[in-house]
Amino acid sequence: MTTVITARGLRRVYGQGDNAFEAVKGIDLDVAEGEVFALLGTNGAGKTSTFDLLEGLSAPTAGDVEVFGLDPRRDRKLVRPQVGIMLQSGGLPAELTIAETLEMWRGTCSNPTTAAAVLAQVDLTDRADVRVGSLSGGERRRVDLACALLGQPRLLFLDEPTTGLDPESRRATWKLLAGLKAAGVTMVLTTHYLDEAEALADTIAIMHKGRIARRGTLRDIVDEHPARIVFDHPGLELPPLRGARLDPQSRVTVYTHDLQAHLSELLAWAGAHRLRLNGLEARAASLESVFLDIATDETDANNTAETSAPTNDMIGAQL
Repeated sequence: MTTVITARGLRRVYGQGDNAFEAVKGIDLDVAEGEVFALLGTNGAGKTSTFDLLEGLSAPTAGDVEVFGLDPRRDRKLVRPQVGIMLQSGGLPAELTIAETLEMWRGTCSNPTTAAAVLAQVDLTDRADVRVGSLSGGERRRVDLACALLGQPRLLFLDEPTTGLDPESRRATWKLLAGLKAAGVTMVLTTHYLDEAEALADTIAIMHKGRIARRGTLRDIVDEHPARIVFDHPGLELPPLRGARLDPQSRVTVYTHDLQAHLSELLAWAGAHRLRLNGLEARAASLESVFLDIATDETDANNTAETSAPTNDMIGAQL
């Protein structure tokens, strides 16, 4: 499979000396042709700086990045015609109509399609003569996407592509992007909508504090993460749940990679003791739970705790 983007040891430092801030801390990336790669992360995680490096908008402090086997800055004249970029905010002139905006943008492209074609793609044909300044936020995002598609790119960078869109427009945009993928277009996107990453991405990378904390398919990422069973403390010593890690407080949390077996065991134990497990919740691992744990640094704490997690005997003593 052809690799479209390769990055190795990529770093981006702003400032110097005591005022230096390292936004990207030596990350590696590979994006295959025709793949949708989602780069997720909390605010300040380093996503925008990473996008700038991959797009060739800024130079890395250290490390290497290649797009189509070329340097996106040094070989910009060769790379840029093959790339479409949808920025987080387009900053398009408010006085121009949508049609005028697209014609203006079309003049910057090496191999453009027609304005009418992209207007149809983003469902704005009937709004072509409306000034950009009069559009809703969601409509402006669709104009930004139309501009990114005008050059018929092989590679699309999409920075929060559906922010401000209503649910129907979001779904229509997902369908459009799925069609582009089917046509062989490679996409790198960042989004705060986790369901968007779940729906579109082949590979997901979650950044935190300048590093990639998790990477893989949705199933890979979720399968690495434990499910949780939570309930109010019943006042009795809990059964030994093999392979599970317990946090016995007033609310008991069971971390498990075998949710069905441990939930069944707990319910059978509660039934045998004629107990009601009040506030019982069983939560399968999800992209949201992985993301939130990373965002709050709980994952690091949990990894540390696993080496000294309470044994079943210790749990019994604590209870």
